[in-house]
Amino acid sequence: MTTLEPLPAAAGVAPKAAPASLHDLVLQSLDDDQAQDVITIPLEGKSSVADFMVIASGRSTRQVAAMAQKLAERIKHGGYGSVRIEGLPAADWVLIDAGDVVVHLFRPEVRSFYNLERMWAFGDQGAA
Repeated sequence: MTTLEPLPAAAGVAPKAAPASLHDLVLQSLDDDQAQDVITIPLEGKSSVADFMVIASGRSTRQVAAMAQKLAERIKHGGYGSVRIEGLPAADWVLIDAGDVVVHLFRPEVRSFYNLERMWAFGDQGAA
């Protein structure tokens, strides 16, 4: 019987650094789960709901649901408390309210239909 040993750092596999903030943890989690088209919208001065809104897509309802569940677990284990999750049964659009960061996970078709990026970009384009 053989035992598995962790790879040494010299083998080219560096351990991941711990995220510095809740926003960093969210972005790292989405990257780990291969979320697509991840964007962050700073909400300071636009809304008192949160500091950041993160929008990302998953390839299927199964991936969207899995990303949402893993993100909620990682936030809790990171010491940021429990989150509220809406839309998980259908997983076309899942909202994760983590307090300072609100995360929207979509299937691509649903994301393009609602186009939240455009709605929250007011004031960013300057005068025409």
